[in-house]
Amino acid sequence: MLITKLKDKEEIISFFDLQPFIFRCSGCEEVYSAEEDIDKLIEDNKDRISGIVRLDYLCREEFSKVYVEKYSSEIERAGCVIVFSCGVGVQVIAKLCERKRVLAGCDTCYLNGFQGLSTQNFDCQQCGECYLNYTGGICPLTACSKGLLNGPCGGAKNGKCEVSPEMDCGWELIYKRLKKIGKEEMLKKNKVLVRDYRRTIPGNPE
Repeated sequence: MLITKLKDKEEIISFFDLQPFIFRCSGCEEVYSAEEDIDKLIEDNKDRISGIVRLDYLCREEFSKVYVEKYSSEIERAGCVIVFSCGVGVQVIAKLCERKRVLAGCDTCYLNGFQGLSTQNFDCQQCGECYLNYTGGICPLTACSKGLLNGPCGGAKNGKCEVSPEMDCGWELIYKRLKKIGKEEMLKKNKVLVRDYRRTIPGNPE
């Protein structure tokens, strides 16, 4: 269970120029999700959407795969996919649509206390400022054992992490994903990312 908030509207509105297909997750509504803000954003831009589907718990990969296959033609026609969910849902859809640009519409915020255990293949650190739009839908904080935001450390060998040799280098995965969607130049164009740890302090009112 997580808390999500809508990303900066100016950033998201620019995505609608690409005639996106939209996935909306309502699985964690019992805590908090930005439903009203998402509804308004979609309504204001409904003429620029190629398709939309809403389902519970995008984090269930096999379940989401059925929907991706069902709407494959609409997704193929879309210029990108926008996912309104926590970071886990975005990563799942990015894996299932690996040749399509998948963008996060929300930031996932820190939630105090124990939140249960998950057997999913992806994780979200609830950093309050999702980086997935820069990294091809692969989280650098969880895919990289060092949590590096601006590229690999240089210690990887044969595609494996120097810290955890059984683990794939997260930044090699990011590069390969960006290359598949023709966006590898983003690695050169983006500003240096600096993590704001104040967003993850327990009890932070922001």
